[in-house]
Order: sequence, then C-alpha cells, then structure tokens
Amino acid sequence: MKSQTIGKRGPSISVLGLGCNGMSLQQPRNDDESIATIQAALDAGFNLLNTADFYGMGHNETIVGRAIRGRRDKAFVSVKCGFMMSPTRQVLGLDGRPASVKNFCSYSLQRLGVDVIDLYAPCRADPAVPYEDTIGAVADLINDGKVRYLGVSEVGAALLRRAHAVHPVTALEIEYSLACRFIEREILPVARELGVGIVPYRVLADGLLSGAVTSEPTSPHAHLTPPRLKGEHLQHNLGVVTALMNMAHAKGCSPAQLAIAWLLTRGDDIFPIVGMSRRARLPDTLAVLDITLDAADLSALEEAFAPGAITGERYPAFVQKFAAA
Repeated sequence: MKSQTIGKRGPSISVLGLGCNGMSLQQPRNDDESIATIQAALDAGFNLLNTADFYGMGHNETIVGRAIRGRRDKAFVSVKCGFMMSPTRQVLGLDGRPASVKNFCSYSLQRLGVDVIDLYAPCRADPAVPYEDTIGAVADLINDGKVRYLGVSEVGAALLRRAHAVHPVTALEIEYSLACRFIEREILPVARELGVGIVPYRVLADGLLSGAVTSEPTSPHAHLTPPRLKGEHLQHNLGVVTALMNMAHAKGCSPAQLAIAWLLTRGDDIFPIVGMSRRARLPDTLAVLDITLDAADLSALEEAFAPGAITGERYPAFVQKFAAA
C-alpha cells in the first residue's frame, strides 16, 4: 500500500481507504468476517478506516472498535455524524447543532473504544444551523483532544471556505468517480487552493462502474435507488459504461479496478474509499495500485465519461436536497 499526506497539515495515510458501511448493511451480518477483513486490510497497509455513527445505528463503529483493539496505532479512523435515520432507514433529517455534535462524538468514542477520533466530519450542512456553529463544535473537540483533524462531507465550495475560515479543514469526503465528476468545476479547485484532501466515496457509482448493475435494482430499500439507476437513465448509462468494460477486458483487469485506478490518476490529494466486507476481495483491491493508465487510456476514458455523460441524479430527491451541488 502506498501512503501520502492528506491535506496541507494532515498526516500520511494510505492512498486507498476501507469503507466499512457495507459490513453493517449486509444481511445477515457476519461480524467475525467483517472484523477479520478490517484487520487483514490494516496488515496490508490500509490505515484509513471510514465509518459513521449512523452506519448500522452504531453497529459499524462497534465492529471497527473491536477490529482495531490492540492495533490502534495502525488505524486512521474517519467518522461522520449528524445524519438522522429511522430503524427502517427512512431519512429523518440532519442535526448539526453544536451540543448534538459533541454528544454524537462522545458516543462514537465509546463505541470505538478510543480516546480520540482521527478525522471527524459533520456528514452534511444542517440548513437549520449556521455552518460555522457546527464546525466550531468540531474545533472545540479538537481543542479538547477528542478529535485530531477536521473533516467535512458533501459541501460545495462556499461552505468549504466557510468551514476552513473557522478551523483548517484536512479532508472533504464527497462523491467522485468516472460517473460523477461535478466536483471538478469548482469544489476541487477550491479544495486545492485551501490545501484540503479529497476522499471520494461511491467510487463505483452504486455498482454502475463495476458491471454489477445490469437492470434496475429491486430491494426492500428501493426508495433509496438513485435516478441514474432507473429507467431510461439506466439504459443510457449502461451504454456509456461499455467503454470501461472494453478497456478493462483489454488490460486484463476488472472494470471496478480500472475505475478506481482512474481516480488515483487525478492527483496526489485524492484518497478513494473502497468498500469491502470480505477478506477475499483484498488482493483484487490491492492490485489496483499496479494498474498503469497511459495518455491514450486517459483520453479514451475522458471522451467516454466527459462530465455529464452519465445522466440521472445520484440520489433520490428526498436525499439529493442534502447533497453538495
């Protein structure tokens, strides 16, 4: 695993992060395998572990905590807070009130079994609370020694500047992939101006870029399916993804590996999150680091996946209103 410094003032962390959310979403859950996967990733050089207090309603933090017990020095734990969901995964809204942020942190520290969280980020900007107040609460936690670095998530350029004016931001977690390139217009340039690292999530666009999606998904949580995976948008997007499939076949790798490798070409301030819940996936993920993309490859992908090539919103409407633009 390669490592590099995140943010202007941040530590050196693994260029790929381990996304832990799926470990709590899978049914039935397999906590033993999830913990073994986290530990195998740590042993392989991953140290960025991405979780949130609302992943599995605290379950995810609990298994991360169990996995890093005795290995705390190997882990850079990133935690998001503030998203409110019902037990049936209905979105209830956001809570960015300073007292709430500090309360969320207290419970996260307990579930993780740690004295300090490495990177702490409000998951979205709560429209009912001045963003400076929410960020100020994290700054207080840093001053109190409960958090090491400030992160933000799913905010646009203006909010990123406002957060950075309160306290230096180390990382912005935001969706970024071949299928979702909106950050390149304004958000990415501002992040680079401020010295903020980018932590892309949903790097495979809900399975669109891995080939896992070939028809409209059906599940008990179909209300969460993004418009880009529905109807005419899906049919169009599957046609666009053919270019990725063909190049991956020619290179002898998977389309998922190729999509992640492309992200790593976007700059040394990009730290993609890769979701895994089984140890068996680890070798394929590490193999991403050996994929080389030349100028012709990059040009071909740029032509096929120019901004706007993938159509349809990345979230259903009731969630999209909380997303960065």
